Amino acid sequence: MKIEHIAMYVNDLEAAREFFVKYLGGKSNDGYHNKTTDFRSYFISFDDGARLELMNKPGLLDIDKPLNRTGYIHIAFSVGSKEAVDDLTKRLKDDGFEVVSGPRTTGDGYYESCIIGIEGNQVEITE
Repeated sequence: MKIEHIAMYVNDLEAAREFFVKYLGGKSNDGYHNKTTDFRSYFISFDDGARLELMNKPGLLDIDKPLNRTGYIHIAFSVGSKEAVDDLTKRLKDDGFEVVSGPRTTGDGYYESCIIGIEGNQVEITE
């Protein structure tokens, strides 16, 4: 078995799409729109076959996303090297995203950083 895709609701569908394409190398489909419900979505595909579905619909509840909580906490992207982790982390920081940890080597041996990405969702960048 494999995870087919991960989905997340967002307020600004176009900004979320641009984030994952611009910074993480995703490739977006042309999108889907259900005119009856006003549900909209994009599938973002990544080189290894993983996909992320970004979704929006009217009436979403937008709650705080504290770092210390239960449930899904981050999505991690491997960028191939320590230098790539450093470079992407710097680029994101320079573009105004908050770096909450790293880059650093964790106790379990990962070289990573974690940023607060689009709409307060955490993105982990690993080598």
